[in-house]
Amino acid sequence: MNKDLIAVFEYLEREKGIRREVIIDAIHASLEQAAKKSVHEAHNVSVSIDPRTGAIDVFCDKEVVAKVEHPIREISFKDALEIDADIQLGDVIEVAITPKDFGRIAAQKARQIISQKLRGAERDVIYEEYRYREGELISGTIKKIGRSNTLIVDLGKVEGVIPPRNYPKTEKYHVGERVLALLSEVRDTEDGGAEVVLSRNHPDFVRQLFIQEVPEVSDGTIEIEKIVRDAGYRTKMIVHSPDPKIDPVGSCIGMRGTRVKNVSRELGGEKIDIIPFSEDLYTLLENAIKPIEIRYARLDGEGEELFLVVDDENFPKALGQKGKNVRLLSLLFDVRIDLHKYSDFQKIKVIERANLAVAEDPRLDQPLTEIEGVSSLIIDQLVHEGLQTPRDVLQADSEKLEQLASAGITAEIVDKFIEQITKG
Repeated sequence: MNKDLIAVFEYLEREKGIRREVIIDAIHASLEQAAKKSVHEAHNVSVSIDPRTGAIDVFCDKEVVAKVEHPIREISFKDALEIDADIQLGDVIEVAITPKDFGRIAAQKARQIISQKLRGAERDVIYEEYRYREGELISGTIKKIGRSNTLIVDLGKVEGVIPPRNYPKTEKYHVGERVLALLSEVRDTEDGGAEVVLSRNHPDFVRQLFIQEVPEVSDGTIEIEKIVRDAGYRTKMIVHSPDPKIDPVGSCIGMRGTRVKNVSRELGGEKIDIIPFSEDLYTLLENAIKPIEIRYARLDGEGEELFLVVDDENFPKALGQKGKNVRLLSLLFDVRIDLHKYSDFQKIKVIERANLAVAEDPRLDQPLTEIEGVSSLIIDQLVHEGLQTPRDVLQADSEKLEQLASAGITAEIVDKFIEQITKG
């Protein structure tokens, strides 16, 4: 029995999940090449491997002759009769010619091609087990921390990798620690193998955690419309339920916040904002930025930029640490957000009003009473204050604006009024 070769078979079957037949097929061609080199000038050299015992025999064809002159290619009639009683002179017979110590050579060859031809077989095992599990949560043990802090995770029969870009910089890991991650992809490697790539910073990692934690998300009663993340800092998630009787936000938060706390704990304490969905963009924006009040919001261009104004004291919170919060809002709404303090916005509006007041636009000189599409209450109040045309409103001094504000017509109302006229 070839114990070395049997040990190779058993290791690959047990640890890598590769069937013995696949292993034998992989090493067979390599051993035949080795046999041909060991037995020069032999014809039709072949190798037989016993999958149970690991026994290896080398065979070659020899011509049956009366007198042997070339032992490698010929066999005597007398010796041939011991193999086959019906043999005749001139026949060709298959003869075992296993070279001395060929079992040791075979074991060495087998080990060499494990890192070569068996990569394809191992890749097939990986694909078979994991290719349909992309997007699922996978649990494993950190086996080692490799080059550039890549995490090597023991998943059982195979190893997974978590590159540094796939986990938050705020998280630290140790060998032997259990880790939960999203199966991001199964990809081919340059050496012909395959590897399972995991991720802990993908937005779908959070999605799968909520599916695991919240039954209503798991059964589709609550739908997660969109998730954006700055891994390790904050997640923003829009939720919706087709059933009006269900509170999607409350269900995701859970009793006393238990559900969202469990998810946040797995994320290392990452903050999670759960936002109720709305078809109206501005309502959705208000939901996303609560409890901060929006003083002014306007979509510019073709909906690619959002001009957003908040009170001065709320500006730092809306902006977030190093602008992270406003960047997440931009990702959430697929627009670039131009965030401003209300005090700065007022200064901008004063300049805009002054420039518009001297513009040669005939719409600014038409009587307010002839303007359609504007509330008659607003028109009446403006006329009552002595303002007859839009240009009069633009040229009103601060004292007049204060009088309007005391009558319920705020600067925001005036701005919307002027904007409506100039766009009409």
